[in-house]
Amino acid sequence: MRNSFYLLGLIFSMNAFAATSQELLKQYEVQAKQENTAFAGFSAERGASFFKAERTHSDGKKVSCATCHTSDPRKQGKTRANKVIEPMATIANPQRFTDATKVEKWFGRNCKDVLERACTAQEKGDYIQYLTSVK
Repeated sequence: MRNSFYLLGLIFSMNAFAATSQELLKQYEVQAKQENTAFAGFSAERGASFFKAERTHSDGKKVSCATCHTSDPRKQGKTRANKVIEPMATIANPQRFTDATKVEKWFGRNCKDVLERACTAQEKGDYIQYLTSVK
């Protein structure tokens, strides 16, 4: 138990200093292996499906990541409050996934908003894998 807390502390402290999407993926890989011993790696294809999948929200509205970010992550999106969201794909926005604190902040908000739950490490890793693979 003590080792688990120590490992989690190490993961979170590493998050604060991550500087690239590949470093973030390595951190999420550690978490994914803890969450699921059958974890076999991240998939851009699963990430694309996750990004585009429409879910029926508890209020009856259909939502997806693409609702705000558009179906083409190389383009700007808009929040429901009409605020511009810079492109999600790293090819169009190289600053994406370079600040671990911001990445966790937005996964925290948007997963709850779209899925009505927290995202798993597998989902976060697949999502990043997809958005870094878009050309």
